[in-house]
Amino acid sequence: MKALIAYFSHTGENYFAGAIRSISKGNTATVAETIASLMAGKSDTFEIKTVKTYPHNYKECCDVAQEEGRAGARPELQGTLPDLHSYDTIILGYPCWWGTMPQAVFTFLESADFSGKMILPFCTHEGSGMGRSERDIKNLCPHANVVKGLAINGSNCAHAQTSVQKWLSANGL
Repeated sequence: MKALIAYFSHTGENYFAGAIRSISKGNTATVAETIASLMAGKSDTFEIKTVKTYPHNYKECCDVAQEEGRAGARPELQGTLPDLHSYDTIILGYPCWWGTMPQAVFTFLESADFSGKMILPFCTHEGSGMGRSERDIKNLCPHANVVKGLAINGSNCAHAQTSVQKWLSANGL
């Protein structure tokens, strides 16, 4: 069976090692591409996208993300979600926003039945690590096997292939 790499990523202004800079590809997308390359032919990729896009401006995006988190928002997602029946493993990627996943990832996880699936979470961050996201995934998907996640510093995403490969191998992929 194939794995599904499902990820949410943000382009625009991002925080990198103490500075704000604009990026055309999100950090999480970069890691998802690395995973897809390492798993050549053994995975499919699905980008979690919201109907309403997040602001390009870093501070504005942070404000929206914080408000969504406080409100427990479930942003509407674009497109059709993949049929999970053909996957036994879900590799789930996201940036760590306000100590957990973006609310769009909550929407994704609540939109399907992950019972019996192995979920391998990975996140990109600039100092917060996984936050409480692993616990949140376990609460949302109580009948899934949620394994220890991989936290990757956003500034190092382009050079994370070795740590990603070790993490995938440790989980039988």
